[in-house]
Amino acid sequence: MRTATLTRGLALMGLLLGLTAFAPAQDVKKGKLKVLVPQDDATLKILGKEMKATGKERVFDLPALEAGKEWEYDVVVTWRPNNYTVMTRKKLVVFKSGDEVTADLTKDDEKDRAEIRYVPTPDDVTAEMIKLAKISKDDIVFEPGCGDSRITIAAVKAGAKKGVGIDLDPERIKESKDNIKTAKLEDKIEARLGDALDIKDFGDANVVFLYMGNEFNMLIRPILWSQLKVGTRIVSHRFIMGDWKPEQSKTITGADGDEYEIHLWTITEEIKKKIAKK
Repeated sequence: MRTATLTRGLALMGLLLGLTAFAPAQDVKKGKLKVLVPQDDATLKILGKEMKATGKERVFDLPALEAGKEWEYDVVVTWRPNNYTVMTRKKLVVFKSGDEVTADLTKDDEKDRAEIRYVPTPDDVTAEMIKLAKISKDDIVFEPGCGDSRITIAAVKAGAKKGVGIDLDPERIKESKDNIKTAKLEDKIEARLGDALDIKDFGDANVVFLYMGNEFNMLIRPILWSQLKVGTRIVSHRFIMGDWKPEQSKTITGADGDEYEIHLWTITEEIKKKIAKK
């Protein structure tokens, strides 16, 4: 830590209340902090406190801070790119007394986080995803954002030897475990509470199922490229992977009369070589 907790607390108090005189008067300077955010209505927090300003560019007068020290502010922005995704982006701003600094939170960052509203995949679409994946008896299936684990359960029922579902929501994990127990597959399926972007054992998978949104797919794509073995299949309901084009896409007319798209990618030697060069 560059600054003590007390120093951070005083800096925040000055930012919020406009205090300017907690350091020696002859040795303080005021500065400015400009924060750029992805959307006008994004929520901005500085040192854990929500700011009232709106717009894509937000400027704050920094309090008079003691010279000769480095100060740091944790800046966090959350926004909704659509009605089912909440994105979070963080930045640590380090500055000195009197500095005019800019925190640009408009650029994608590999440390971004995405929270997705749960929407279950219809059972008939799930069945088509299993077919597209060509599940075999040797497959280990991972499902980031598993929800109620219906896809993982269907994959194991279709012959996969093991399934792992990961979800942020404790209620979804409870529902998953109940469904797994009902299916009598406790010995073959694990439901984990956690952030799928933190999973370190994707390399065990032969198949990954997704229904998480384009933003999440772009966050998990480099993780999958890095960890998955050559030949591993990825099947996504609806959402794609940016400029990584699916090798197969299929449009399905569901039992409800709506159309659904599913997509298939396979990890190749070329992808592994591409990652190795980075």
